Amino acid sequence: MTEPDLPPEIAKSRERAAALLEPLRLARRLSSEEKMGLFLSSRTNGGRSLPPYYLVYFLLIDLLQFPHSGQGEKVAWSVPLQYRGRNYLIEHRKMGLGIFEPQHDSTKRMSGAPTEQGEKDATDICKLVQRACSVAKPYFRWRAEQEAMGSKLNVANHSSWLYERYEFFSNKASESDLQHTALMSRKDYSRARQANTEAHWFAQAAIEAFFSWSEHVFIHLAILQSKISTGEQVRKLASAEWKEKFRLAIDIRCPDAKKHFDGLLDLRVQIRNFLAHGSFGKRGEAFSFHSGAGAVPLLITESTEHPFDIYQRPSTKDFDALRLISDFLGWLWSTDLGIAKLYVDSGLPIILSDACNGAYVSAMESQESMASFLDALHHHWDDAANMDW
Repeated sequence: MTEPDLPPEIAKSRERAAALLEPLRLARRLSSEEKMGLFLSSRTNGGRSLPPYYLVYFLLIDLLQFPHSGQGEKVAWSVPLQYRGRNYLIEHRKMGLGIFEPQHDSTKRMSGAPTEQGEKDATDICKLVQRACSVAKPYFRWRAEQEAMGSKLNVANHSSWLYERYEFFSNKASESDLQHTALMSRKDYSRARQANTEAHWFAQAAIEAFFSWSEHVFIHLAILQSKISTGEQVRKLASAEWKEKFRLAIDIRCPDAKKHFDGLLDLRVQIRNFLAHGSFGKRGEAFSFHSGAGAVPLLITESTEHPFDIYQRPSTKDFDALRLISDFLGWLWSTDLGIAKLYVDSGLPIILSDACNGAYVSAMESQESMASFLDALHHHWDDAANMDW
């Protein structure tokens, strides 16, 4: 990227960052001996406070166009520097980003410990890079916006962790409910009451955990079906209501899908009312007033025109809600979307470019196709994590 490609306000931040880091730019070609010294360089402690590797990369290489080398053995990228006439490297290795001091003894064939001067210089270099990153914030923001409009993005996949949280609370609810029944049969009413309370606490936590998982998974299902394929589309869907995510991920023209949608949407509204309206009740039961009929619940509603009401449909009991959720999950993975479960459970990120190039369409044809696709992706991911280029 050249300077004319940048908007004027971003170009100004580039000039300020360049002024800060110009003293680090190589002023001459390195000799073969100097290159060998850098090859045998040692990690300094002074470089351990560098900003995240991607900010340093975009600052030095993308924005300021420092000379650099690309992928090597256990190295992602490397930028040679000179500070007060002394050579250093900022390098992203398998063990992380750092500032490295070269081996100064040309007779050695292994790296040694950093010198006192090297540590002092590394601390100074780190501070300069930190200041330049702060100055370059407008560029980072602009770069993020540019990338989000395209499909060269990976979407984080936390599905397994979120589902395990739901399972944990659901199992705890069942255990506490069984304990309540056993204690009641022994007429241990005090402990039975506590077990019953905990059963409902766990059940409510499981319901909330399910909706957290489903909000996340519906986005991934939409991508795997190539219904969305850019960062901006993912952002909009992530901000949308739960019902919009469901509709995009699952075709509710199917009668079974519509039945599950209606039941879960009603439950979702109840949970949202409980959380968003001061946790008074699933139907917004914030007040009660006295009448000839006795105490009457006064509800907070979603309507701005009629914010209060006394009519309510029965709220879903906690364990009925868990059965509703369990029935939905059993149905969901029995449909063609069961193929997507392999990917969802893998923990691998979703690759938006694969939603554009037809890779996911092919993978979603069968369980075998998806398994083969994931096997290749796992190998690729492991190689990248190990920097095995």
